[in-house]
Amino acid sequence: MVQMFLALKKALRKSNKETKMTIAKAHQIVVIGSTWGIKNIFHSFVAILATLLVITTIYLTQDRGEEKVSQKINVSIESLSSSKCDLFSGKWVFDNESYPLYKEKQCSFMSDQLACEKFGRKDLSYQNWRWKPHQCDLPRFNATKLLERLRNKRLVFVGDSLNRGQWVSMVCLVDSALPSSVKSMQSIANGSLNIFKIKEYNATIENYWSPLLVESNSDDPVNHRVPERTVRIKAIEKHARYWTNADYIVFNTYLWWRRPLMNVLWGSFGDTNAVYKRVEMLRVYEMAMRTWSDWLEVHVDRNKTNLFFVSMSPTHDRAEEWGATKGDNCYKETDMIAKEGYWGKGSDPKMMQVVEKVLDDLKTRGLNVQMLNITQLSEYRKEGHPSIYRKQWEPLTQEQISNPNGYADCIHWCLPGVPDVWNELLYAYIFNQ
Repeated sequence: MVQMFLALKKALRKSNKETKMTIAKAHQIVVIGSTWGIKNIFHSFVAILATLLVITTIYLTQDRGEEKVSQKINVSIESLSSSKCDLFSGKWVFDNESYPLYKEKQCSFMSDQLACEKFGRKDLSYQNWRWKPHQCDLPRFNATKLLERLRNKRLVFVGDSLNRGQWVSMVCLVDSALPSSVKSMQSIANGSLNIFKIKEYNATIENYWSPLLVESNSDDPVNHRVPERTVRIKAIEKHARYWTNADYIVFNTYLWWRRPLMNVLWGSFGDTNAVYKRVEMLRVYEMAMRTWSDWLEVHVDRNKTNLFFVSMSPTHDRAEEWGATKGDNCYKETDMIAKEGYWGKGSDPKMMQVVEKVLDDLKTRGLNVQMLNITQLSEYRKEGHPSIYRKQWEPLTQEQISNPNGYADCIHWCLPGVPDVWNELLYAYIFNQ
């Protein structure tokens, strides 16, 4: 196509030159006033008109050629923005040629919580599934292209351990494209903020631990397992100051809300005058999301920061939900759920409705937060969890060893695996905005 364009351009220059020569000759013929020139001036003008017709044809052909080039370049972007293309509605396609997008052992910063192959998993087919939207294709993840987009920028993942898993996935996706001399990992804020820095691009891919977004007694990134979960429902600045001025922020919060009631604190931890109250979870969740959205409205630079919210990540703790033996879970599962539209009880539609309502309200206030709706596509992947194939942070009891179902992790995800697709979706939106 480029060669054709250059040839057309050359022809155009040649035609312009020939036209000028023809006009000059005609002028010369008229000035000389010879009998031959007067008799043949009509023929000269016919030649000029013929030349102009050729030039016009070349211009039109060139315009159509450029239009075709433009259409080919932009077709993938247009297909993503088309109303017919819902990136989150599709099917999983087995692809052991293109996937996985990286090797577990080759990722310098792989988490032992997610490294299923390292901890003994033999069936690795969970690594070979590609998400295929019904009306379009996800663009192929290109680490170098993403890093160019992130040059001199910050990409920050904010939320719980599932959000952290997505961050590890993103780090692994770009890690293989980088020599060791240009990358580093740093932890600050008492371990709450982990920063993967790519020196060559002056870019960072960060993860901030904030499982409930607002302040809570579960904010310590290590010692966060407490019997009673309490949130300071109106307080967020302690966390938010670490996200301020980021160029891309990816939020999530769901897993830590899964209980009927929450302790709500008005005041400060340790304040004898603080007010505590037990409140129904869904109501507290909405209050927390409102605090979060109000902070965004006031503090986010709309000309700089791109915002995303990842919907709930499904769990697979009850095998009877997909027709297997009651009392089992994702342990020993090697196939995905085939039933289209499957929805387990571990995902709460009411919580998603709260998020959608809050995001819609933000949009009316001039702030767009893009929802990455990963719930339905992840529901099918019951075989994608670590199960027993991960580092155990505490020694297993004899009872647990005799009953692997009892300690199988059916919440987080093996890597490479499902979170890589979440990041492919994020990648598509980053390049489509």
